[in-house]
Amino acid sequence: MNVIALTGGIAAGKSTVAGLLADRGAQVIDADALARAAVEPGTPGLASVRSRFGDEIVRADGTLDRAALGAIVFGDAAARADLNAIVHPEVGRLYRERLSQLERTMPEAIVVYDVPLLVEARSVDEFELVVVVHAPAELRVQRLVELRGITPDEARRRVDAQASDEQRLAIADVVIDTSGSLESTIEQVEALWQRLVAERPPRTGVSDPLS
Repeated sequence: MNVIALTGGIAAGKSTVAGLLADRGAQVIDADALARAAVEPGTPGLASVRSRFGDEIVRADGTLDRAALGAIVFGDAAARADLNAIVHPEVGRLYRERLSQLERTMPEAIVVYDVPLLVEARSVDEFELVVVVHAPAELRVQRLVELRGITPDEARRRVDAQASDEQRLAIADVVIDTSGSLESTIEQVEALWQRLVAERPPRTGVSDPLS
């Protein structure tokens, strides 16, 4: 099974690229979805987050108030490190569980792990290929302001809270540049997909028709 890491900074367009790969047949494991599952009501993860950050980050219905938590951690590196220390191990466990399931049921699949914090939290050595979705930091700040309605200062804090463009590009095997048109992004994704299909290991247990 080929497992590809897909990463990129906030507002780089990573979700768009992940969706395009899924449309082409990739099995996408979404780290953000796993992170949400790790702090669902009743989980040890949410209990630990509440203990560390206080009752104000939990809504009356028992769900995590992500906006309240984000306001704390995006401006405080130590708080963010504490949150990551709680959530990342559980995300890793859920990822391994999902990957094991795919290995049993779809051993020939091309698996894409959509992981925003690859530089910050994981080793690149566990992946066949690292794909970085890239748009310059200033463009990503602009997108956050225009598309999510947050202030420029808050957008800058969120961008600066993650790894730098240089750190991500340093680990890239493939770069998808999303600073241009959607059509350009689609062309780059199609080229990547054709490469992944060509490099996929042959099906096990199937004889070569030319042999």
